[in-house]
Parts: sequence; structure tokens; C-alpha cells
Amino acid sequence: MNVLRAMSRPRLLAVVAAALAVVMSLSAYGYYWKLESSIHHLDPDRLIEGGRPAKLNGAQNILMMGSDSRQGANAQFGRGLRNKAPASDTMILLHLSPGGGQAVGISFARDLMVPIPSCKREDGTRTQPSSLAMLNEAIGRGGPACTISTLEKLTRIKIDHFVQVDFVGFEKITKAVGGVPVCLPYDVNDPRSGLRLAKGPHNVQGKEALAYVRARHGFRDGSDTQRIKRQQRFLASLAKKGMNAGLLADPGRLNALLTSSLSSLTSDLRLTGMLKIAQSMRGLTTGKIRFVTVPDELYPPNHNRMQLAQPAASRFLDAVRDDRKIEAAPATPASPPARTKVRIFNASGVEGQAATVASFLKDRGYTVGKPGNLTRPSATTEIRAAASDAAQAKALAALIPGAKVRTVSSSPSSKGRVDVVLGSGFTGLKSAGIPNLTGEARADDDLCESSEAA
Repeated sequence: MNVLRAMSRPRLLAVVAAALAVVMSLSAYGYYWKLESSIHHLDPDRLIEGGRPAKLNGAQNILMMGSDSRQGANAQFGRGLRNKAPASDTMILLHLSPGGGQAVGISFARDLMVPIPSCKREDGTRTQPSSLAMLNEAIGRGGPACTISTLEKLTRIKIDHFVQVDFVGFEKITKAVGGVPVCLPYDVNDPRSGLRLAKGPHNVQGKEALAYVRARHGFRDGSDTQRIKRQQRFLASLAKKGMNAGLLADPGRLNALLTSSLSSLTSDLRLTGMLKIAQSMRGLTTGKIRFVTVPDELYPPNHNRMQLAQPAASRFLDAVRDDRKIEAAPATPASPPARTKVRIFNASGVEGQAATVASFLKDRGYTVGKPGNLTRPSATTEIRAAASDAAQAKALAALIPGAKVRTVSSSPSSKGRVDVVLGSGFTGLKSAGIPNLTGEARADDDLCESSEAA
């Protein structure tokens, strides 16, 4: 008798279902293994020896690096540089607070002058230490592990993981997400990179996106500092695009992103580790994502180099290391911050102060208008409000050291509005969280309003 006829229909269906389950599980495993094996794995922990910072909390610190290697498919970006030691001109330490509390991408200038320790290479040899050298030299001396070791000693922050992407990988990522929105404050025509974009909004991907983040000479002063700010705004826009487009919920687009980009990554993370980190940040919103540059300044012996600006750099890095939470703004129960409309005016003579305070207050729930400047300087920092808004003004004054509350005449249009005037005596903000820095980029910024002064 035919075996299939001997089986009852329910039993046959069960066998078929089981067979399909096995095939599907094997397919899923095969898909996972294909993705996993495409990543170039490197374990820096076995190369970094002794004296690493302690892990103080549940935050994750991930070093993101861009490699300018011209090996393999990257030779198209400069065949004459194939034998050049690789450098990392983009170094961003991504700090992720537990549970999606906040995400801060901290840029370090490539020409930041720092001590570079002796590093162990993959072949077992060691590099010679340098008392002072450019930060981007570390990767060429001893690979990603040497950059990690250098930054850990500089910042005293434990770096948990690293991800390095090359030129080809960057192009693939921008294509997979369907391009990244950017906005230019003027026309750009850079013959060196081939970047030609008119003033206004654009959606860039592939080679055009790579030229946008790498170009220097087509943008106003052509400095690396300016390029870092452009890269930060690009990454903030990329984060916003990915979150608002529901990329993680779209299997087709997610598959395109994974299959196209993972082969261009070098990391200590396995695919499961990457997904675990992504899942842990599900509570993250665009308002909690920002990109900043570690406080730095010109290096006196050579103004083509940078050095950490102290004590601001140490204070900032201490806050990151401790993962200090952003404190809530004091407010009366009858008038939460969101109901307080704030206008900020810079009369201090220091560029960027109003934008810094605006970001600070937005983090605390205030409704903040576009910052402005006053032509007449002021020595005093004032909180100006009608008598009916005295409680809101007092709450703001508690956040801004040295601010004086000044009562002004009211009008129907000024009800519920408080004006902040920053004077030359303004020294900084009162914060128990990671401080806001001048010129930072946020994922919820308006692209053209926040377009860099490039």
C-alpha cells in the first residue's frame, strides 16, 4: 500500500508542517549565518593590555570609526593610496544610556594632539609610544584596538564595542535607507570631490553622500572642524530618517540594509549583539539623540592641530563616563514646562550661546522658539516675564546661574511667554546631565534652520 495512503490526513498534515518548519528554520539559520559571516570580526580585548577604565554603569559606549583604507573595492577612491597606512578621519564615541534614555554621539577631531600608548598589533609586534601625536594616527599604528586604547586613556571612559565602516560600506548604507536629507545654506561646487549641490534641501546617497561628508574645499573655510559639524548633522538626519521611516519594521528594507552593509563592517560585535543593542534602545526618540564635539581648541605650537579645551573637556567627559541623568526642570504643577513658551536672545557677544540654551531647555520639556540675537549687548542675564508668569520665570532662573528675574508689562500676546536674555556675564548652565555644547546637532532639528554655517 502506498505509504501516503496509509497515513491519515491529519497525520500527513502534521508531517508536512514539521518538514516545513525544519526547512524554514534551516533557511533562517542559513540567512543568519550568511549575515554573520559577512562581518569582519576583530576582538580588541585580546590586544589591549592592562589599565583599562572600570565599567561604572549599564550605559554602552561604542566607538564608530570611518576607515580611509583603499584596499579591495575601496581602491576606486584613490588607487595611488593603496599602500598608505590607514587613518580614521571620523571618530565618534556613541554613548547609549540604558533603556533608551539618551544617545550622544561625541566627535573627536582627527588632528587632536594626544598621547598614543604602545599598542599590540595583530601579528604580536608592538608599536612605540608617542608622548604627543595626531589621534587619527593610532589606527595606522596598531589598528582599531590602538585607537580604542588611546581614547580610553584620554577620556577614562570604558569603550564596550567598536564598529568601523569603509567608503564602500558608507555608500551602501545611504542607498539602503533611500538617501539622507541634507540642507545647504549656499551653492557648493567642489571639483576635488565632484560635489555639486545648489542651495537648499537635497536627498543624498551613494557617492554623492560620501562626497558630502568628506568634502572640505567646497565649504566656506574648509576646516576639519566644519566638516565634523556637517558629519554630525548628516548622522542626526540619518537617525531621524531611519526612525521615522520605520526601517526596523520593514523586513524588505531592513534586509537590504543588512545584506548590503555588513560585509563592509569591521567590529567586535556579533549580529546578535548588534540586534540586542538596537532592541535595548527601543524607547529612544529623535529628541533624545544629539551629536557634539568634545570641547577642543587650537594647539598653540601648531594652529593646524587641536587640543582638549580644559577644564570644559574634563567636565564633559566626566558626565559621559558617569552617565548622569538629565534632571527635570523645576515647575509648578499648574504650569508644566511644555506650557511655557520661551524666547531666547543672545546679548552676550559669544556666538552660539542662545542655541546651546535652547537645546538645554528643549531637553527639559520647554516650548522654545528659534533663538535670536540682540544688537545691543547686555552685561546681565535676565529672565523677563509678566507678573502673571512669575512662577515660570523663577523656574527658568533656577536653571540658569546668575539670571535675574525682571517683571515686564503684559499683553494678550505675551501671556504664558518668558524671554531669556543672555548677557556677557553668562557662564554656563546648571545641569546634572551630560552638558549641552555649542553647535551640537540633534535628530529632531529642522534641517534648513540648523544648516551649518559652512
